[in-house]
Amino acid sequence: MQAQKPEQLVDPESLKRRRPPWRLLIIATIVLASAATFGVRLWLHASRFADTDNAVVSGHVQPVSTRIAGVVVKIAVQDNQPVKTGDVLLLLDPADAQVQIERLKAQLVQAEAAIEGSAAQIEQARAAATASTAQVAQAQATLTRTEQDAARNQLLFAGELRAISKQEVDASLAARGVAIADLAARRASAKAAEQGVRAMIAAQSSTLAQKAVLDAQLKEAELQAGYTTVLSPGSGRIGKRTVELGQRVQPGQQLAAVVDGAVWIVANFKETQLESMRVGQSATVELDAFPGRALKARVESFAPASGATFALLPPDNATGNFTKIVQRVPVKLVLDPSQMNDIADRVVPGMSASVSVDLRT
Repeated sequence: MQAQKPEQLVDPESLKRRRPPWRLLIIATIVLASAATFGVRLWLHASRFADTDNAVVSGHVQPVSTRIAGVVVKIAVQDNQPVKTGDVLLLLDPADAQVQIERLKAQLVQAEAAIEGSAAQIEQARAAATASTAQVAQAQATLTRTEQDAARNQLLFAGELRAISKQEVDASLAARGVAIADLAARRASAKAAEQGVRAMIAAQSSTLAQKAVLDAQLKEAELQAGYTTVLSPGSGRIGKRTVELGQRVQPGQQLAAVVDGAVWIVANFKETQLESMRVGQSATVELDAFPGRALKARVESFAPASGATFALLPPDNATGNFTKIVQRVPVKLVLDPSQMNDIADRVVPGMSASVSVDLRT
């Protein structure tokens, strides 16, 4: 009978090392399944939605400036104050404009007096011209009579009887010469009178033109006086007020800004995200100022060019060191006003936002 071999002792640690790592396999399986699920969900979301966090709130910011130079004597609004179109924002000193208006009014009075005086002078000149014309007719009649007398006396003297003397003939001829000279003088005087009338009419026309210029200057001065009151260009709230009482401002200098309450979203999407994007698609907007609150919006329009095209220094792709970069195209989205009732006053231009456009709508 053979002797039995003693049983070999088994090390528990070696057995533990030989067993498969079930925990690691389970963890790896869970991680892979989660990654696959996340990847599928990410792919499905990317195929159905276009997302970007490169978005800002935009709105109308209307600058407030003055058309004339002047000193600020009154400021009627404060920072962040609501205003309406046509509200008085500030007043400039109107003294200079009023002095200009008074000076032009005085010049207009002088011009009107000169016009009235020239009208009287024209009437006098016309009366003198009429009298000169009558004198020409009278001189013409005198010349006709003296010519007839001279011709008759020459016939009487030429006969054999010698009915008149040579002295009478010479006298009639001399009278005819005087009548001719007088007629010429009267005609020259009448012509000068007519030219005087024309000159006075021309002078009156010049005065009328000067009056028209003064009228235009007066209207301009009154407009300038009206510009001393600076009105609100629109409705909204006052922002960026830089003007102070007593400050001298210049034309075109921005004194404040009126921020309109109507706002919208400008989202800068990658050009590769625009293939399925259309006007009218619904979107969800989340403002960084109100995290967790989703606002409904709608795609309204697309920009006519990329953001780089409107940049101060647009890239020149014709250079040799060209690097292709995905461009961003601004897309305008309008918010649903029914969801903005409680935060309408706090949503202002410049706020950051995240946008998700539903490409299925």
